[in-house]
Amino acid sequence: MANFALDVTRLGFSALQAVSPDLAGRAAFQLFCRTPSAKPKGAKAKAAHAAGAARLAGAERFTLTLAGGRRAHVYRLNGGAKGRRRRYLVTHGWGSSAVYMADLIAVLAATGAEVVALDFPGHGRSGGRFLHMGLAVETIAAAQTRFGAFDAVIGHSFGGAALMVSAVGLLPGVAPVTAERLALIGAPSEMAWLFTDFGRMIGLRPAAQAALENQVPRVAGRRLEDFDVGGAAGGIGRPVLVIHAEDDKEVSSLHARRYGAAGKGVRLLWANGFGHRRIIGAAPVLAAIAAFLEGDPGVGEVPDESIKKDAEIIPFFELPARRAAL
Repeated sequence: MANFALDVTRLGFSALQAVSPDLAGRAAFQLFCRTPSAKPKGAKAKAAHAAGAARLAGAERFTLTLAGGRRAHVYRLNGGAKGRRRRYLVTHGWGSSAVYMADLIAVLAATGAEVVALDFPGHGRSGGRFLHMGLAVETIAAAQTRFGAFDAVIGHSFGGAALMVSAVGLLPGVAPVTAERLALIGAPSEMAWLFTDFGRMIGLRPAAQAALENQVPRVAGRRLEDFDVGGAAGGIGRPVLVIHAEDDKEVSSLHARRYGAAGKGVRLLWANGFGHRRIIGAAPVLAAIAAFLEGDPGVGEVPDESIKKDAEIIPFFELPARRAAL
């Protein structure tokens, strides 16, 4: 938020929570779930959006209708062909959309696989300005119902966390994604820190903060602390590739370390130098994902010289079994 808007917002919540902490918490949740405008801002964002849209211009388009009448837009490449082919699902981060994932989508489609890419509600072509984790997981389930089981799922940031929440079957009554492999890029391992930071930003006091967090079980059927999936990644019985940059300023590398400590089924690949956003289109990252999806168990163990020149990629390793404090 701009400084003036933030000052006004803090002033408003200060007055509201003095009257009713519960009402303030409910209002804060609505604000927390409000998504940014889908229109790109700034020259770089506009150029990236235009380039991504051009790469997806030939994709089929679908609409998924969710509970409550909300909608999600879907792109599909290499769909409808006869014969068995691999099927991949791609999910984007908060404030992003499928067009910003176009480099990854193109790499996956070039293998001949059927590639399904989502615009979550409130993002891209889906319309609206509202999204929460439960709704994102419902969107993933709807995509699996519409297109069939996925061989692998790949998600960035919020989209990666949503895939993991889905994979562990966390939401009551929502079918988990059954993909054989998961790749998470710059993804959070839990959600509580976001609520804490948000409440601090808008000046919530303890009672209103508790009311904010109590909205999670109301809309998702699980407590906020249940959305800690960092330690669950190793228990889903499927290979998980976690790619993160230690210089990521939006999602701390501690999240990647927690995933990496979850068990032998999780591989951790550092893509230092690419931050939180450039990482999704970085050539060595795309190459590592492609190799992982082909079933290579040693992805990242012996990086070649071209990768070393682009960024410091530390080989996969087994981290000490500890839960980092966030």
